[in-house]
Amino acid sequence: MSIFCGLPILECVYCIACARWAWKRCLHTAGHDSETWGFATAEEFEPVPRLCRYILSVYEDDLRHPLWEPSGGYGINPDLIILKRTYEHTLGRAPPYQLYLDHDHADIVLAIRGLNLAKESDYAVLLDNKLGMKKLDGGYVHNGLLKAAGRVLDAECDILKKLVQDYPNYTLTFAGHSLGAGVAALLTMLVVQNLDRLGNIERKRIRCYAMAPARCMSLNLAVRYADVINSVVLQDDFLPRTATPLEDIFKSLFCLPCLLCLRCMRDTCISEEKMLKDPRRLYAPGRLYHIVERKPFRCGRYPPVVRTAVPVDGRFEHIVLSCNATSDHAIIWIERESSRALET
Repeated sequence: MSIFCGLPILECVYCIACARWAWKRCLHTAGHDSETWGFATAEEFEPVPRLCRYILSVYEDDLRHPLWEPSGGYGINPDLIILKRTYEHTLGRAPPYQLYLDHDHADIVLAIRGLNLAKESDYAVLLDNKLGMKKLDGGYVHNGLLKAAGRVLDAECDILKKLVQDYPNYTLTFAGHSLGAGVAALLTMLVVQNLDRLGNIERKRIRCYAMAPARCMSLNLAVRYADVINSVVLQDDFLPRTATPLEDIFKSLFCLPCLLCLRCMRDTCISEEKMLKDPRRLYAPGRLYHIVERKPFRCGRYPPVVRTAVPVDGRFEHIVLSCNATSDHAIIWIERESSRALET
């Protein structure tokens, strides 16, 4: 009898916790995350739309007849693609990628595609991680993404070394989206730690642009590599804000109430101060660029602005309850809104 009496009490406690969580989230809008940041300059943000287009090209089967027509003059020349790796080449141990020689912008670009929902191997990369599982360079990183980055470096080290030596005035850029963004960020870390593998390339020639990245490195590493790694987040995008371990997200992928329940109980029972002090907690990497173009509560739009900073006390800590939280994750929308922001 006492067990049945306790059930209504547990239900009330859970409902109160959920109501508190929902109230806090409803008051939180994407603009709050970057309201104290400065504005990015056109010069520093210029590569973003172009690199989004290069990432999109990895999805294409025939670049001479693309499914996504180039916009803003950011087309890609198929004749300048040095190599293109598919799942057959990577054996599912890393997402597909391609190496492109951009003479117009003096840039060697390795672009990595995002998560393929139809590929189990991509989930295997994401799920290969536990909190504090992998330590690197005095911090913590995502284990599966690090292994994928290591495989890419091992496979393409020789050709990258040749290119940076043949074109000494070109930058070496790693770019990726979603899953690929995490791989690109950790690949950049590995290259910076092993400059001799690419002929002692200078650190200032290396850069990374992670579009809508998963949280893949601890805060101390995210700050330390902010001079070479840049993360781009569009408005309400959920993934850079999802501190819940990725394995828990994908276990709950087809059960949204389960995910909300998990986040609700974590946010309610664990203080934010305690979570932020955890050195194993992973974050979006490097310098952050936040594209903001919708007013709070969908009360209209304004020309997109880009705010930037290198936060040292946490970054994108709260999920935004928005119907755009998933659409803002799409690379095609990041490309379009970043192009609009650059034009304005």
